[in-house]
This record gives sequence, structure tokens and C-alpha cells, in this order.
Amino acid sequence: MNTDNKMTVEIWSDIMCPFCYIGKRRFEAGLARFPERDKVNIIWRSFQLDPGLKTDPSMSVNQMLARKKGWSVEQAAMMNARVTGMAREAGLDYHLDKAVVANSLDAHRFSHLAAKHGVQDQAEEALFHAYFTEGKNTADHEVLAAIGAQLGIDRQETLDMLASDAYTDAVEQDIARAQQIGVQGVPFFVVDNRYAVSGAQESETFAGALQAAWDARGPLNTVGTDENSCGPDGCAA
Repeated sequence: MNTDNKMTVEIWSDIMCPFCYIGKRRFEAGLARFPERDKVNIIWRSFQLDPGLKTDPSMSVNQMLARKKGWSVEQAAMMNARVTGMAREAGLDYHLDKAVVANSLDAHRFSHLAAKHGVQDQAEEALFHAYFTEGKNTADHEVLAAIGAQLGIDRQETLDMLASDAYTDAVEQDIARAQQIGVQGVPFFVVDNRYAVSGAQESETFAGALQAAWDARGPLNTVGTDENSCGPDGCAA
């Protein structure tokens, strides 16, 4: 293998997916153990769990989940409490009681803009933190512009982009490719277009997939199951 070339890891996720933020942290822990980590290029790919979701700050995440899954609000709260505990183990501080139900299309478009500026990974981190920890409306253009400004993206550039339909095609292309390669839920990690890891697996799994992809050539192999991932019908617990 030519180790002069960078290895690409593509990550399909959605801002509103609780396992995606957990998966990001676990992946980062696995990456830290990978000897060639400096040669890994990370690309975030868009995936919408609920493209038709209406942004509704008056609705709680528990109410939204209960409605979607046909559960009681109490059942939804129990599910979210379990996920919050998993997040805590990964070093994350979830406040799902404050989370704003928001369509994620514009957040994904913003992520593509951030990629243009070379700060996509930082943007994804900021978006997750805004949604799960700070309780910010990630569909609000002013919120996205403020995040961009913190990352060095001109505020007006972000607002102008969001006022247009820029990057909508890029989001749709990401989603279409996910369908082509059989992505059923997110997070979904494709390592060097050879190995795939489905769900928020443990850091050891990510480290192993990175090493295997670095060392070998072959067809795409999926590691893990759809457990601890989110799909269009909800999150698997």
C-alpha cells in the first residue's frame, strides 16, 4: 500500500441523531489509537432522518419521538434518558429537555459550506453541541451564521448561502449515495471505501477498521449492526 496517500473516512450522520454525536466521540477515540491518524481525511456526509420534519420550538424532543414511534411521552423520555447516559460515558453533556425540534436541511447545507472553508469537522462538532447541549435551534439562520463566525466564516456569507438553495443538491447527492451503498441508519462510517462501520461502535472497532483499511484492499465490509444507530423509523436502543 502507498502510505503517502491520505485515507478518507466518510461519515454519514444527522444533526438530530443522538448516536451520531456519541459515534463521533468513539470514532475520535479510535482514531487517536491509529498510528497513521495524521494521514486520515474526514468528510461528513448528509443524512436526514426525517426530511419532512417541521421545525417546531414549541414541541419537545420527547413529544416528537413519542409521536413518531407511537410511544407515550414517558416511554420516549426513558429512551432519551438511556441515550443521555451513553453520551455521558462518552464525555458528552446532553440536555435533551432543551433540544429544539428542527429540520436539519439547512444545518447540512451549512456543513457543506464549512467544508469549502476547511472547517467541516469543527462545524459538525459545533452543530452537535448546539443541538444536544446548548438547546439551540439549528434550523435558525442566525444561529448557523453565529457558529460559522466562530469558525472564521463570514457571517453574511453564511446568511446569503442559507437564503439561497446552495448545497441543496450536495445534500441530496449524499443521501442518494447512502441509499446506493445500503445505509439503513446513522452514524455510518466508510473507511477508504473498503470497510464500513455501522452505528456508534466502541473505539476498538473503529481503530481496527482504520488499521484493516490501511493494510488491505478489498470490497466494502460492514462492521457492527444497526444497534445504537438512528434510521427513518427512529433510533434503535
